[in-house]
Order: sequence, then structure tokens, then C-alpha cells
Amino acid sequence: MLEEVERWLAVRSSKASDWPLERLLAAKDATGARISVVLPALDEEETVGAIVATVREDLMEAAPLVDELLVVDSGSADRTAENAAAAGAKVLHRDEILPAIPSVRGKGEVLWRSLAATTGDLVCFVDADLREFSATVVTGVLGPLLGDPDVHLVKAMYDRPLVAGSAVLPAGGGRVTELVARPILNLHWPLLAGFVQPLGGEYAARRSLLERLPFPTGYGVETAMLIDTLALVGLDGMAQVDVGVRLHHHQDDAGLGRMASEIMQVAWERLHREGRIVPGDEATEPNTLMTQFHRDAEGFAPRSTDVAVVERPPIRTLGRDGRPGRPGPTA
Repeated sequence: MLEEVERWLAVRSSKASDWPLERLLAAKDATGARISVVLPALDEEETVGAIVATVREDLMEAAPLVDELLVVDSGSADRTAENAAAAGAKVLHRDEILPAIPSVRGKGEVLWRSLAATTGDLVCFVDADLREFSATVVTGVLGPLLGDPDVHLVKAMYDRPLVAGSAVLPAGGGRVTELVARPILNLHWPLLAGFVQPLGGEYAARRSLLERLPFPTGYGVETAMLIDTLALVGLDGMAQVDVGVRLHHHQDDAGLGRMASEIMQVAWERLHREGRIVPGDEATEPNTLMTQFHRDAEGFAPRSTDVAVVERPPIRTLGRDGRPGRPGPTA
């Protein structure tokens, strides 16, 4: 491990218990910061309501820490939107935000659009599929931001067990992290090697940072955010907080393969921007048509999916109509 990373781990790693609610309320009062919590959601009717209810009851009603609670629905076919609204969240469909820009699929698309629908100085993102959710996930990642003006992005770190029927693998849930994201970051951006959960969906950041970042529209958004934040604010502008255990549903291997491809594309694009990959012809451009196989009655059959990644520009570069141009309001 690089000495700089070892030093960073000692200075910028903490536990959720290090950030009690009373301390955060005092810091919020002193700074006057507004706080938004955003849940990107797609077909999460079983879990989204409990997460929303916990945030509202613990961090809005019992204590005035969170000012906005938004669920952005990405086109759910179930009762995700209804359950989120019933639990007390403001719910918007992805296509309602920046309607002048046609939407595309992907988690990153939803996160990007959410910046135009919220007003918080600090924005906390929480995946909508978490089980046994605790408000300490939110208070934990907000802590370093409220406690230190030099911190701009805070990632949650946690154990991520893989549950398969009655079997539980205590650390088996981060397959794409260990097989794709961590090797890529260690190889090409070793200063980011200290992040325990680089792909985790629970994190908080200053709006002043988020509005300067491009957002890949798919699952590569968290990888891109780490790399781009490192370039903008340096390693000391980032932190991580241990929030315990994260329980959620897991994708099948084919879904994980498509996710991995999107992450690799995001990394390739940033290596290109940094001049470490110099495209010469079509042969050097990544092929975005991913072929996978499933077995049918006649044997193995190919199934191809276009996993091309779209990158949205920094939100601050958009005009009042939501199109690229002179910056306009973000809410």
C-alpha cells in the first residue's frame, strides 16, 4: 500500500458511532447547511417504504437533520412509487426532471437528474433495496462533511454478506468490486486503493462538488465519481465511514457481467482523458456489444446487449431549459 493511502486510512476513516446525531445537529446549525437524501429506485416495493419511514421518523420528525427526502423512480412496474409516497417521501419519476432532455436507462441517470430536483448543500444517496436499514447510514456519511469543510465526498464502508437460500457468505456480496473495480483502481488509480466499498451506493457529497462532475448514466457512476473527485479535490478531500452491515438483493451473474462492462468502459474513458490510452483507430475503441450465453433446448444460445455508456455533463453547465449552455438554477 502506498504510504499516502496508509496515512489517509488512519486520518479519513471513521465509524458511524463517531458521529452522534446531537453533534451533527449542532454542526448543521452552525453552518446553516441544507441536507437532501435521495433514493434512486427501480422495482423496490418491498424495501423502499421502510427506508423512507426510517429517514423521515428519525432524521426529519424526531430530529431536524434532513430537509429533503426524495425518491426518484426509474420506471418501476410495481408499487415502488406508491409505497415511497405513503411512507413520507417526495416521489418524482425520472422523466419529470429535466424533461427537455430525453432520459436513458441507468442508475447514474437518476442520480444526475436528482441534482436538478433538490436544493441541499449536502446530498446523501441511499440505494432503495437495503434491508434492516438504520438511520446511522445517513448520519455516518454526513458526519465528516458536517465536521470538516475540507471533506467533499464520503463513502460508506460495510460488510456485504451474500445470502443464498439458507447459506450466508459473510463477505461474498461484493463480487464485481473484488473482480473488477478494485483491480482497476489499484492498477491505474492506486491512491483510491483504500476505499473498502468503491461501488457502494451509500455516500454523501457537497453539491458544490457534485455539480462539477460528469455522470455516467449506468452502474459505472460510482467508479467515475471516485476517479473524478480525486482529480478535483485530492485524496484528502474524501473520507469513508464504517456503517456496519449492508443487506440487499443480489443480481445474477449475467447482470453482474453487464455491470462490470459498464465499469470497465468508465475506466477506459478516464484513462483516455488522462492521455494514458491514445486511440488510433476503431480497433482501439471498446466494443460495447456484450454477448452472453444461456442454455435452451438446443444448447447454448448467445444473447447480446448493447452496454454503451452515456455520460451526462456536469449539472452546472446546463441552461435554464435543462440543455447545455449558460448555467441555470439547479432546483
